[in-house]
Amino acid sequence: MPRKTQAAAASVSSALSAPPGALQRLPFAEFTERAYLHYSMYVILDRALPHIADGLKPVQRRIVYAMSDLGLHATAKFKKSARTVGDVLGKFHPHGDTACYEAMVLMAQPFSYRYPLIDGQGNWGSQDEPKSFAAMRYTESRLTKYAQLLLAELRQATAAWTPNFDGTLAEPKLLPARLPNVLLNGGSGIAVGMATDIPPHNLREVVSACLRLLEDANTNLAAICKHIKGPDFPTEAEIITPPQELQQIYRTGSGSLRQRAVWCAEGGNMVIIALPYQVSGCRIQEQIAAQMMAKKLPWLADLRDESDHENPTRLVLEPRSNRVDAEALMQHLFATTDLERSYRVNLNMIGLDGRPHVFDLKTLLAQWLDYRIATVTRRLQFRLAQVTERLHILQGLLAVFLNLARVIHMIRHEEHPKSALMKQFKLSETQAEAILELKLRSLAKLEEIKIRAEKEKLDSEQKQLSALLKSKHNLKKLVKNELLADAEEYGDPRRSPLVQRQAAKALPPGDLTPTESITVILSATGWVRAAKGNEVDAEALNYKAGDKLLCAVGGETTDLLLTIDSFGRCYALSAHALPSARSFGEPLSSNLKPQAGARFCGLMMGDANTEYVLCTDAGYGFVARLGELHTRNKAGKAALRVADGSGVLLPQRVFDYPHDWVAVVTNLGRLLIFEVGKLPRLSRGKGLKLLNIPKADYQAGAERVVDVAVFRDGESSPLRVLSGKRNYTLKTADLKHYIGARAARGRLLPKGFRQVRRLQAVIK
Repeated sequence: MPRKTQAAAASVSSALSAPPGALQRLPFAEFTERAYLHYSMYVILDRALPHIADGLKPVQRRIVYAMSDLGLHATAKFKKSARTVGDVLGKFHPHGDTACYEAMVLMAQPFSYRYPLIDGQGNWGSQDEPKSFAAMRYTESRLTKYAQLLLAELRQATAAWTPNFDGTLAEPKLLPARLPNVLLNGGSGIAVGMATDIPPHNLREVVSACLRLLEDANTNLAAICKHIKGPDFPTEAEIITPPQELQQIYRTGSGSLRQRAVWCAEGGNMVIIALPYQVSGCRIQEQIAAQMMAKKLPWLADLRDESDHENPTRLVLEPRSNRVDAEALMQHLFATTDLERSYRVNLNMIGLDGRPHVFDLKTLLAQWLDYRIATVTRRLQFRLAQVTERLHILQGLLAVFLNLARVIHMIRHEEHPKSALMKQFKLSETQAEAILELKLRSLAKLEEIKIRAEKEKLDSEQKQLSALLKSKHNLKKLVKNELLADAEEYGDPRRSPLVQRQAAKALPPGDLTPTESITVILSATGWVRAAKGNEVDAEALNYKAGDKLLCAVGGETTDLLLTIDSFGRCYALSAHALPSARSFGEPLSSNLKPQAGARFCGLMMGDANTEYVLCTDAGYGFVARLGELHTRNKAGKAALRVADGSGVLLPQRVFDYPHDWVAVVTNLGRLLIFEVGKLPRLSRGKGLKLLNIPKADYQAGAERVVDVAVFRDGESSPLRVLSGKRNYTLKTADLKHYIGARAARGRLLPKGFRQVRRLQAVIK
């Protein structure tokens, strides 16, 4: 042992051996360690963990016992809960009244306890708001019929008793539970360094497993799990954890399981009729409403709570149309809300040895059966002692009737009749005392007959009790019969069905979006909005003062939607989440994170394979697929390399690469047309030269590319030049004059049309 440890141990021993009242010296580290250890053990044993014997924590046990002491049985009148709490605090549990009352409320809530121990009258909370119970001065309570299973044998020498906190009263250390309440009602708690999470189970299934263990103590876990297939919560939601995982939980005593809400289709709506354990309907509504407000549930039109007294849980989800895949939508909600919930299992409790253990299912049941057999043995021994004592007295009483006249004479004339009777008839003090306390009317012949009948009955009972106590087989048979009787009286069908289902997964945002035609409009100042349909006159819409239309693209709500800024970075937008075109929309910068000084220069819309021409006014560009430009990064993705002083032109959609044609025009009226196949397909970069602009002219700002258009060959009027207030339409024959090699100088447009504003491709 190290010297420091030896010194510390010596100091502790000297402190412990010091006489009472003497000043004790102890290292601070040793003192704090010991104090914290005492605190930890107190929290573990006397506060947080239930006992395997009766399945109760100390405060719960004291509440149940105090109510029994007050006579609040299942058939008694209700009494104010404040009366019970006052008795518990004043006699057995000197702690906070609020914590005590909350423990009492929990045992009275049928949605919290599988088999409630307290019958409450008044407001005891609801599944939506478990904490909404009334104050204890308003509510009334009494014990349930099930609670008698914990108390019925209490006065039959089956429980060990201990003084209460002030030594004025005695309270039971454990209650003689007739059923394994620790599994039936479960429990949860957090101690120091450990916790417990025991799910509730079905009474009939647990009793069936106990009977199997009584018949064969070597029964393996797999055989026990044929009786106890899984937990049974107070709600009717489905347990979707596979049987193999449940069996593994019961083998190790820890793990997790999942429970899912139950729903049905009704008139085109989805109706949720059962929620997982401890899940509030209000919380579900908040979670779904939050997704609807964030436009993450466009398939859902409305959410209603139609719960009432007859239907405690009835949440109605109304889809936008009958084309909505209800199964897919519910799977998404299971994954993103508490409609599917995971529960931790930790079968940690105080065993019969007084220490906390994490039990596997077989050991738990076997240890409880040991406790039950020991309890029944003590009960039988107590009854046997009562019967033996009563028979002893009856034998003395019969001696009276055999020598009635002599006994009366001795009582009348003897100075000490008790001693005389004991000596004359060889009676014990108890028998002599019973004879002297007889009333005269008890000396009638009829009373003698009753005594003889009682003696015969008790003789038979004494033989039966002795036979039971001498035979382990008969004792187990008695326990078995009592378990069967209790299961018949208190058992009920399983509430939580066991259903094998795959864990739910959230759907991608695009899969949740209904397919609708829309037109997305971008203004010159970067405000975006969407209108239903593709036949929308974007220029006729209202714009903010000083703003105007920049571009508009049509597509479906499920399409990819991207925008590009003046630095050549691409950003992804959610088409279905855009504001309505009836408003001015919203600025793109409110949802994106562009660089300082960036302007948005256009929109692109389509599927992942849709192609667009990206180019700058310096005359460089390439063809890119939307799938390669798409990003979830709000700061965008670098796509088009833009030289200093250059600008980004409006992206142009390519419908048939490489057969479409590209028209490029400068501000000086030079037009060049070539096949789009001459441009490379890239995901990012500068691209190739589209039209040759003298470097000096570009740097001086004398000439730049004004616009680019993509059109199909063979259309009647494929290209229109907008110059000032005049338009110039190029026929198919006119186009040949401007066709050339990529990067050529191009040809001048006719005089009067060289101040080009933009090109307009007419695609039918």
